[in-house]
Amino acid sequence: MPRIASAKKNMRKTLAATVRNRAQRAALRTALKKAKTTEATDADKKTAAQLVDRAARKGLVHKNAAARHKSQIARAKKA
Repeated sequence: MPRIASAKKNMRKTLAATVRNRAQRAALRTALKKAKTTEATDADKKTAAQLVDRAARKGLVHKNAAARHKSQIARAKKA
């Protein structure tokens, strides 16, 4: 356990960010799985694309990974 006040604060901040990131990442994965199914609607795919964009903007996923996911969604849309 940290003894210094700033280290304690950093630990609290890290824990809060970890919880937030974990929830957002889980929502993103769920949306991607739903969008890549054969019976996915256009609304599902649009929502997934928006979540991917937001995750890339916030630094949750790398921008190239986000582009790859969006490409996969678009390919699933054509099929």
